[in-house]
Amino acid sequence: MLSNGGYVFAADPRITGRAQPIFWTLQTDPAAIILQSGPALSEGSHLTVDDLRAHAVRDREAALLRLNLHGERFDVSLSGSMEGDSLAAVIPLDEMTPDRLTALARFWSAATGRAVPADPRMTPQRLQRARQMLRAVDARETGATYRAIARFLFPQYENDATSWVGSAIRETTIRLARDGMKLVHGGYRALLRRPRRER
Repeated sequence: MLSNGGYVFAADPRITGRAQPIFWTLQTDPAAIILQSGPALSEGSHLTVDDLRAHAVRDREAALLRLNLHGERFDVSLSGSMEGDSLAAVIPLDEMTPDRLTALARFWSAATGRAVPADPRMTPQRLQRARQMLRAVDARETGATYRAIARFLFPQYENDATSWVGSAIRETTIRLARDGMKLVHGGYRALLRRPRRER
């Protein structure tokens, strides 16, 4: 018997937000792989829907699969009727096409048992900066000064009152707090894309 009053929730209310599986929309996440039935253009084995389902760790509806391929996670959207054995990838031609091609190359490597290149979206440097930004935002929300935040984030640097005004650490701290607010107000979705150089 269902303990949730018989209501089918979009997310499982028994799982915390941190553990909740998130399927981003195809417009938001360029790493989501879109597959449909396709022609068998070459001899030999082809990737099939059954192959995918064998690696599914979770699905949401019949058309959305979360796969674990050799330790790498991929979200796959099955488009169309899925008739026939062969699959083809759909790559929308838009501003995220390069990101989509990178994701497809990683998926193909994993699906064929090859070494999978690292995901270029969340580099160790980008992850470290995102953590610092969120810490700076949290501290600002509780009323901490930029100087106090800098003392916490960069304890190895001196930031006495005399040198603070022209300090590079001051500028870095202010920038972290500013960019952190952008993350909090919807900018976090940019983390799903490869870093872009500012123009």
